[in-house]
Amino acid sequence: MIENIHWLGHASFRIENDKTIYTDPYELKGKPPKADLVLITHDHFDHFSPNDVAKVTKDDTVFVTIAAVAKRLKGDVRVVKPGESLTVLGIPIETVPAYNVTKFRSPGVPFHPKESGHVGFIITVGGQRIYHAGDTDVIPEMDDIEADIALLPVGGTYTMTADEAAQAANKIKPKVAIPMHHSAIVGSVKDAQRFRDLCEMEVVIL
Repeated sequence: MIENIHWLGHASFRIENDKTIYTDPYELKGKPPKADLVLITHDHFDHFSPNDVAKVTKDDTVFVTIAAVAKRLKGDVRVVKPGESLTVLGIPIETVPAYNVTKFRSPGVPFHPKESGHVGFIITVGGQRIYHAGDTDVIPEMDDIEADIALLPVGGTYTMTADEAAQAANKIKPKVAIPMHHSAIVGSVKDAQRFRDLCEMEVVIL
């Protein structure tokens, strides 16, 4: 499955199977393939970019996202909250919470508050459960996540640091972990490499 997962920078991936799936399309290059399904974790500019969404949208593209994003989209939009399950285009999707516990905009004000209802996604593609964590710290809900492949933010500042992401990976125990949310706004490839060094499973840096 790994060869079908393309990191497009930051938190954006294109996952190919019999459908073309995008997560948080942002700063896409060239003319990307059109999407059957677009998953958007939350409404911050580096995760919901209307210009990039437009690049991959076709007439029958389906969007799965939270209400704050859905109100700015047109077409087939499925609105979700953390802790839900649905099937779209034959693809099972679960939503999990994504929030900060140690990253603050100002004292007591997280960058990603739990009450904002931001999500991560677990999608089942090609028999593999793929977890895209969204923007999050290590949170108790990760104790219950079962995933074959985990896409985890490592850049720090707004999300887990490399060390924290490795802690999350070692808690979730996927077969493969893939670092994201580095080398654009925050973080660098060194964070991805440190994450790899600290993980107890195979890590693929895309």
